Amino acid sequence: MDDIIIAILRSGTPLVYVTLAGVIAQRAGVWHLGLEGLMITGACATILGIYLSGSVVLALIVAIAACVVGSILFWFVIEKLKANPIIAGLGLTGLGLGGTALAVQSIFGTQAAVNAPFGLPRLGPAFGSYGVLSVFVLLMPVFVFAMWVLLRRTRFGLKLAACGEHPFAARSVGVNPSAMRLAALMIGGVFCAIGGAELAAGSLQIFAQNMTSGRGFMAFAAVIFGAAHPVGAAFAALFFAVVGAIGIRAQLIFGDNVPHDLLLGLPYIATIFGIWLSTRLRGGNKTAASFGELRDY
Repeated sequence: MDDIIIAILRSGTPLVYVTLAGVIAQRAGVWHLGLEGLMITGACATILGIYLSGSVVLALIVAIAACVVGSILFWFVIEKLKANPIIAGLGLTGLGLGGTALAVQSIFGTQAAVNAPFGLPRLGPAFGSYGVLSVFVLLMPVFVFAMWVLLRRTRFGLKLAACGEHPFAARSVGVNPSAMRLAALMIGGVFCAIGGAELAAGSLQIFAQNMTSGRGFMAFAAVIFGAAHPVGAAFAALFFAVVGAIGIRAQLIFGDNVPHDLLLGLPYIATIFGIWLSTRLRGGNKTAASFGELRDY
């Protein structure tokens, strides 16, 4: 049983962090399809930072800086250049996937996986069998609660919700929706960096091309499934992780009796089901008012 829980936490923790980035962007009225690109950027920057500097702290700072810069670039494209946020987000994902591959190729002269000498700090023997998990697993519920407080119990969160739901009304009372979106995307960039770092250095200590394997899009689906609520979206992300862990367990139990590709595809099937169920429960897909502003203004 402990092995299953550890597997769920290992695969679910990076997803939860990136989901929180999608939640705060959604609250600001931005449909953030660039999560995949920022996540792999954070993963690559963390491993390269550890490999080249020998410092986890410095590697995390580099990863956060890279993801924040990517978030600012995304904001500039959709706000100043008036690009469609959906297309801009997909472009950011392509930039992250291609840029990390180019970075590894430029530094090492090969496209092979990069191994770091060590990863993120572990919980240690005091936590028993869970001691193999990184400290970010323990901090994950703290960050979820902090995001809930930020969005639901602070003036910043109320202003952000106003900008996402009624940007024209927010502007009429002196709130700058563009500045609020920038702040939301930058905070999201920090969470994407942490999610990427946890994915690459939490247990694997390795970076490989396309290692996110669509997790950024799964995080976006978790945002929709969880109605852009920090706690609901976090549970949705963990639900996808549970399905993935069941698929891995099924491979060990059933072996070749069940198609291998089907078991690997279970998390993505659950993602599609989650989006469909969320849409049905809420009576259809409703576009945020600020998305219309970003599209037409």
